Amino acid sequence: MFTAHVRVTLRPSILDPQGKAIQNALGDLGMTSVEEVRTGSFFQLHVDAPTVEAAEATVRQACEKLLANPVTEDFAILAMVPETGVAA
Repeated sequence: MFTAHVRVTLRPSILDPQGKAIQNALGDLGMTSVEEVRTGSFFQLHVDAPTVEAAEATVRQACEKLLANPVTEDFAILAMVPETGVAA
């Protein structure tokens, strides 16, 4: 079992109105040093797979088919962490 951390963001060429609104709000709060804000999504997937390679292939397929729009978004698999089976 593996836990995957995935970030999905708009491609740099795509306008991000939500990011711009956040940037403006930060400026209104006096945080004028923030020059740009880009928004995105974070996903945590628990994948039952025999190897890290198999888990990564499943996560990549999930991103390509569902989690990220291939026309406007990029995705990055940030981590693939083996689960130890110890309850938290």
